[in-house]
Formats: sequence, structure tokens, C-alpha cells
Amino acid sequence: QVRLVESGGGLVQFGGSLRLSCAASGSIFNINSMGWYRQAPGKQRELVAVITRGGSTDYADSVKGRFTISRDNAKNTVYLQMNSLKPEDTAVYYCKLTARFAYWGQGTQVTVSS
Repeated sequence: QVRLVESGGGLVQFGGSLRLSCAASGSIFNINSMGWYRQAPGKQRELVAVITRGGSTDYADSVKGRFTISRDNAKNTVYLQMNSLKPEDTAVYYCKLTARFAYWGQGTQVTVSS
């Protein structure tokens, strides 16, 4: 069984920074990608950023230039560096690992005050 544990969320002021981490453990084989999604109250879950096994990245237009996704393959850990945070970035952030199946973390709250 695969387990994803997220950390690094919290309360930050407008323009501040946070770094999220997601560590994967368990029977992990042939990871295709790891990524971050977010869900704000009353909204659908949306892709924030994803990184493939080969290192290719993709970002939502709303976070390009502000967020950076990175990955430590040896540790099966993915990071999301979030800079210049805005109140509209407030959401629960979820980590997702895609291998043969897709696995989700429990989510971590990010709140940006204006």
C-alpha cells in the first residue's frame, strides 16, 4: 500500500512564501508523476503543478512564475515552493502520485491573509 504524507501548510500573509512537502512510502514502483492539486471551498479540485519521472514540469497558469515543483527521487518526495502568495491561493493542497494507480495524500491547508 502507498502512503503519502504532506506537510508545510499553514497561515501566511499576502506576498509570503511556503514550502510544501509530500513524502511517499510503501510499495512504490514505476512512478510516472507526482503533483500538487488544490481545492478551495465551493470549488472543484484543480491541478497546481506536476512533475514527471523524467523531470518535466507543468503548472496551472495562475501559479506560473510564483510556484516551483521539484522532486527528490531517492526520497520519493515532491516539493512545492510557493512564493508571492495571494489570498486566492487559499485552499487545501493535495499531493498525488501516479503509478499503475493514482494515490492521494490527506491534504494540507494553506491560508493566505490579505
